[in-house]
Amino acid sequence: MSNSEETRANDSPELDQETPRDMTRRDAVQLLAALPAAAFLSWPTAQQEKARNFVNNALRAAAEGTPYAPKFFTAAEYRTVRILADMIIPRDERSGSASDAGVPEFMDFTMTDRPRSQEWMRSGLAWIDAQSKSRFAKAFADASQSQREAILNDIAWPGKAPASMADGVSFFNRFRDLTATGFWSSEIGVKDLRYMGNVFATNWNGCPSEALKKLGVSYAKFDRSKLRLTPD
Repeated sequence: MSNSEETRANDSPELDQETPRDMTRRDAVQLLAALPAAAFLSWPTAQQEKARNFVNNALRAAAEGTPYAPKFFTAAEYRTVRILADMIIPRDERSGSASDAGVPEFMDFTMTDRPRSQEWMRSGLAWIDAQSKSRFAKAFADASQSQREAILNDIAWPGKAPASMADGVSFFNRFRDLTATGFWSSEIGVKDLRYMGNVFATNWNGCPSEALKKLGVSYAKFDRSKLRLTPD
């Protein structure tokens, strides 16, 4: 990809002149990850572990030479899923892409584990292919990068999308959320967030001096009876 490979965005990079062209991965985490990741965390713990194990096993098998065989998606659909997910979260200097994190496998797992999602996914993939064939006489996966972006430009911003694109907008919103869920619940995604929770601190040298100064306290006036710092 071109510019989109260097960014994390809600959509493709040329949506309008007011949209930052160099949106960072951190910006995209704020925009994409919060609600979808929270939705994943609302799953029962056993189901979360089942999904993670499924994806990890699929990625491990692929690394050992056994490509993943989707259980819900057709081969053509799965190709489109991989391309679209990587347009939403491309590889950059910080970490891997959606497909590197196993998002397509996660989606396939979700479709089989939660059948109610199947209808919108399959009809949405059909919609985006129909759009591509109508405009460019080729399936979405066979279109050029600029042609794919032209389609996403029309559906990525609900407030600006033409009424005729309503079905595409609905599909893309759901697909984008599912991409974010799969990515930021993966091993790559957690590292991407630089989340440090549940990590034992082997050394504790106290609060940094800059923070103490800002708070107006110091260890020189530590109140041992109340176990707290007192103002200078």
